[in-house]
Amino acid sequence: MNQGMARQYKRTAIAGAVAVCAMVSGQSWAQENSGQAAAEPQTVVVTGVRAALEQSLRQKRNADAVVEVVTAEDIGKMPDKNVADAIQRLPGVNTQSSAGGEGGFGENDRVSLRGTSPSLQQTLFNGHAISTGDWFVLNQIGGNVGRSSSFSLLPSELVGSIVVQKSPTADLVEGGVSGAINVITRRPLDFRQPLTVEGSIQANYNDLSDQAEPHLSGLVSWKNAASTFGVLVQGFSEKATVRRDGQEILGYTPISPTSAAAVANPALRGVVVPTFIGASLFEQTKKRQGGAFDIEARPAAGLSVDLNGFYSKLEAPHQNTNWLAAPANSINSMNLIPANPVVRNGTLVAASFERNAGEVDNIYRPDAGGESWYLDLNGKWRVSDRLTLSGKLGKTHGVGWDRDDVYYQNNVDGGMVYALNGLSPASVSYPGGNTASPGSTAWAGGGDAQSVDQEKYAQLDGQWRLDHPTLQAFRFGARWTDHHRTAEHPLETRPGPVGFSNPGPVWTGQMYPSDFANDLGGNLSSNYFKYDGAALGAWGAVPGNRLLDYVLRHNWMDEFQVGEKTAALYGMLDFGGDNWSGNVGLRAIETRQTTVVNLPGGPSPILGSAFGPYTPTTFKRTYRDYLPSVNFKYEATPDLTLRTALAKTIARPDYSALGGSVSLNDDALSGSGGNVNLEPVRSTNFDVGAEWYYAPKALLSAGFFYMDLRSIVAQGTSTGTYYNNKRSGLAEYQITSPFNTEGTNKGVELSWQQPFMNNFGTLVNFTHADGELEDGGELLNSSKNTWNVTGYYENERFSARLAYNYRSRYKAGVDRGASQHVAGMKNVTASVNVKLTERLTLTFDALNLTNETIRMYAENEDRPRAFYSNGRTFYLGLRGKL
Repeated sequence: MNQGMARQYKRTAIAGAVAVCAMVSGQSWAQENSGQAAAEPQTVVVTGVRAALEQSLRQKRNADAVVEVVTAEDIGKMPDKNVADAIQRLPGVNTQSSAGGEGGFGENDRVSLRGTSPSLQQTLFNGHAISTGDWFVLNQIGGNVGRSSSFSLLPSELVGSIVVQKSPTADLVEGGVSGAINVITRRPLDFRQPLTVEGSIQANYNDLSDQAEPHLSGLVSWKNAASTFGVLVQGFSEKATVRRDGQEILGYTPISPTSAAAVANPALRGVVVPTFIGASLFEQTKKRQGGAFDIEARPAAGLSVDLNGFYSKLEAPHQNTNWLAAPANSINSMNLIPANPVVRNGTLVAASFERNAGEVDNIYRPDAGGESWYLDLNGKWRVSDRLTLSGKLGKTHGVGWDRDDVYYQNNVDGGMVYALNGLSPASVSYPGGNTASPGSTAWAGGGDAQSVDQEKYAQLDGQWRLDHPTLQAFRFGARWTDHHRTAEHPLETRPGPVGFSNPGPVWTGQMYPSDFANDLGGNLSSNYFKYDGAALGAWGAVPGNRLLDYVLRHNWMDEFQVGEKTAALYGMLDFGGDNWSGNVGLRAIETRQTTVVNLPGGPSPILGSAFGPYTPTTFKRTYRDYLPSVNFKYEATPDLTLRTALAKTIARPDYSALGGSVSLNDDALSGSGGNVNLEPVRSTNFDVGAEWYYAPKALLSAGFFYMDLRSIVAQGTSTGTYYNNKRSGLAEYQITSPFNTEGTNKGVELSWQQPFMNNFGTLVNFTHADGELEDGGELLNSSKNTWNVTGYYENERFSARLAYNYRSRYKAGVDRGASQHVAGMKNVTASVNVKLTERLTLTFDALNLTNETIRMYAENEDRPRAFYSNGRTFYLGLRGKL
């Protein structure tokens, strides 16, 4: 049995097992209260799908704000294996598998709300910010250094519940135009038993990498008999082997009017042509380890103190091999005239060339990763029957790094023929060329990069209960933060004095897997050589092969520093009557922003870098925002709740958008730059909705939202002339840079939750979002339609769930001067839990059951950008507790 047939047999067998085992299982959503109250922990009494759903509905119903919640079905058991997937089941929530620079993977990593960018929502951890670190280099430096949090550092076993607050309140930390996601962990005094011990062991198998790896997690919680002191400790260790098969079209370039092709055929002038078309094989082994602790004390009546912390480290070494055809360089650089050209929709969709100006990119990153940690001290003191004070003090730190990166390029030979096929992979061949063994050295590079994010925060909150039949309480507080973000690129090397003359890396016959791209369609070739990663590392370490001079090869163009110091004050009044309640408040914030960027030249520049003289230049600004908010809830009948909300919100721009540095790609002649004068995104949000709790554990709801985005950040392209390191001269680049504009975003959210026949149930929701810029342009990450359909079955010993998600197309960003749209895509997951004993449960989770291909395109579908296949992932394990 060959490799492809064996893998197909395994897939069929696993799919059959899922079909036999699984009916469908559910999801849990809701919220206990708005703002600060929502972050308070819940007593851990929830076990099972139906109990979690019941608690979620109760919390949602009691909240004054517009909220949703995902609740763990048991200790260490979220409804989905992936935290981002669990949030995705909620109405108005979308996920994506990357921050932007690294393409698409099989694990959802970023979360966005109501058809907006992930950077426009605020992610909190127990009510405070959390710094995370991205493992991929293009998210550490360049144009994709955002504010969104990476959920890849967060194992689901640590989570007690996740609160999604869509309508802001004055006591909610500012920073989310579209809402806030608050991840809530457990505290030791919330547990029923004095001693709780829980652990799980799983095997993680991906059918594309054909590898199984272990996942381990454990929790120990102890409290004294009086429930006045407790300690909780959690730990986790997870490993996964990743393989991604892809075809990448790395941008589009206009045909130069002075090129031989345009002179011979004037109809080709200005027509865009693919810059590169690559057969991309990505391989990675990820290891995530860390833990959390919580020490909680209640030394006196009305007084509680809590110290908690979290640490996660992700080791993500990887290798990427990309066989590249280069139609744009063949025309504009080699001055070749394409034969049999086909132009459609302003794009040269097919042509043949007698020579290929392409290359083979071999990238080995043995020390890529990220880490995140925080330490938080908080307390609460009931001073009197009327006055309660609470506070937080803490620090969070995140870093993403890429060290000892080796980049090696091979020359290629032969001709090149290509044809784009819309949203199916392009066909590419190399007549007369040799793809099965390495060519000579074309270029070499690599280096080191990292991005550091950290914040110190302090917060004081108070509540004064009022002796009034309508005005119930006055909340007030203050918050201070000191936030710093840096992007550092201390080394970007190039070939050394013997880099071209020395032999290339040792090749011992390695080839792409024989089933490479089988799941992409299009009958793509797998007959490509590849290096062993260690061989690339060994070649890069040979003295003279690369210039490892940290002064000469310091790439200051990619670097920036952003500092933000904020001070906030708020006041909020809670009001209510027999069948109505709400709150009204005002939050005032001052932001002092300091941005340091490296500008070329200057009166006394820093010298010594091959990228030219430069001067670190500081830009400072201060701005103030006043954010009023009102939330109102009316119980029209015992089963029907009506809600409305109105508020002003802000979200600060991405860090790379503020950093004015310019990051260049010397092969694609493209780059990205920042804008130190960007305004924060400001919006006025309106919500109105109705919730009908027509039966126990049942809900039918509808909501409308509107965002008037007064200073949304959009991306545009322009041309600029910069020094090209590979060509040793000036060249013209397409530069993507941000600017402020206006826009609107409006939509509806429909949700239905219904148990039936005692053990069965279903959850269905639909979100329609219509976002656009004032000039009619697209709002980033705005999918028109999102569907979630979940069904479940549960009895005392067995539960199963099948969940379907569909997200329509959206624009993810601009890369290499061309848009990146992600085509509409569905996703199917399943889980099965079998209670073997009262303390031992067999678990099974399956992701991407239909083995979807991620498809991306540029301005139209005749300009594809990428096709990625990540395979299915399965988890089989045991969970036990005392």
